[in-house]
Amino acid sequence: MDKVIASPEQAIADIPDGATVAIAGFGLEHRFATSLILALRDKGAKELCVVCNSMGGPGQIQGEILAANRQVRKVIAAFSVRPGVPTATEQQIAAGEMEVELVPQGILVERCRAGGAGIPAFYSPVGVDTALAEGKDIRYFDGRPYVLEHAIRVDYALLRAHRADRAGNLQFRGGSRNFNPSFAKAARIAVVEVDEIVEIGELAPQLVDLPGIFVSRVVKSTHAPDVRKLRPMTAHRRAAETARLYNGKPALARAQIAKRAAGLVKDGSYVNLGTGIPTQVSNFLKNRDVVLHAENGILGYGGMVSGDDIDLDIYNASGQFVSLVPGASFFDSVTSFEMARGGRIDTVILGAYEVDQHANLANWSTSEATRGAIGGAMDLVAGDAELIIVMEHCDSKNRPKLRRKCTYPVTRRSCVDWVVTDLALLHRQDGRFVLEEVAPGFTPAEVMELAEMEIVAGSNVRTMD
Repeated sequence: MDKVIASPEQAIADIPDGATVAIAGFGLEHRFATSLILALRDKGAKELCVVCNSMGGPGQIQGEILAANRQVRKVIAAFSVRPGVPTATEQQIAAGEMEVELVPQGILVERCRAGGAGIPAFYSPVGVDTALAEGKDIRYFDGRPYVLEHAIRVDYALLRAHRADRAGNLQFRGGSRNFNPSFAKAARIAVVEVDEIVEIGELAPQLVDLPGIFVSRVVKSTHAPDVRKLRPMTAHRRAAETARLYNGKPALARAQIAKRAAGLVKDGSYVNLGTGIPTQVSNFLKNRDVVLHAENGILGYGGMVSGDDIDLDIYNASGQFVSLVPGASFFDSVTSFEMARGGRIDTVILGAYEVDQHANLANWSTSEATRGAIGGAMDLVAGDAELIIVMEHCDSKNRPKLRRKCTYPVTRRSCVDWVVTDLALLHRQDGRFVLEEVAPGFTPAEVMELAEMEIVAGSNVRTMD
């Protein structure tokens, strides 16, 4: 049995117009099936339905280049767009030229896993009481609501692995498994691009990460992105050490917000860090008895690295290269979100657009036209972990982010335990937020005046370090 195909062009030659194509990969484009994606673009198949975590940014060899070539009719993704990063995908969604189905990241891989396992549907706690549950069946189990999710099957999956033998057995490297196994299982035809092809028998059975029964075709990679240019896709953000002004006075810088949040993390805990300010928290947890979890499939990573310390297969959920700590492990996205939804993660630290006085969190959408970037946040907060929100006190237009009621779509209700802003530390106690600390140079009255929600000043409000 020999599944090796001579070229990427031959490997995708039979993908027709109207096909549903899953594109695996997470974060940086160097671990996407770039040779296969380029071949599909050049083939020009139209009216595609693309299933992916994210379509990517301008120029990135992900689903976005298919959208830019007007090949995509519909996208099913956790990130349809990212705020502040204009894309062809965003433009076409806004113009009504592309359909979008936004799915929480963990539910996306679980729906594909179910499709590959012959399970037509399942109930999930993720997204209950949010806009994503509208029109879906809700049932109660043990007094808790769950929303019905249907399995996803695809015609083709474009995957990336480190090594394959001619029978299609795959090895992944580092944190690069992510969506690949579940997408392969959901596909009628799974096409895998690899760095190296070996003969049958050269892969030790115990080192096979995905058996060849799930793989239809194997092809050697022919495209190597310039790794020196790899950067996480983010909008412009304030530098970590730069503080904004309120009432003419400097607040905490973003790095200081992250440092204060790190101080809330308990020793002996498993912790997930979201994108943005939360990623900086890892730099303040060195020599702590804390294990960091990344939803792309790493348990036990350290701070961010650069230069010769970079391993191209070890990066966090924001696409930033990180170190590993002793005892680290790798796994796929299905396992990663089992840890989150199953209550194995002790603390989750996320950014937010808004938090309201009822402890509701809003952090995934600012526009009805283009839907937004839900990512894995809904899954991460579904497991009842302690939730710490880190954000600036007001948005870029100086509007309060601490609201009486969220104006943006809610991620989950009544879930926030702590809020660390550049002006304050708030703790949710007895159904209300209590002000425990304020930034140097600010009074409790000033901080509360810059918030819309009702805040109670603690009996001993301290100055933040």
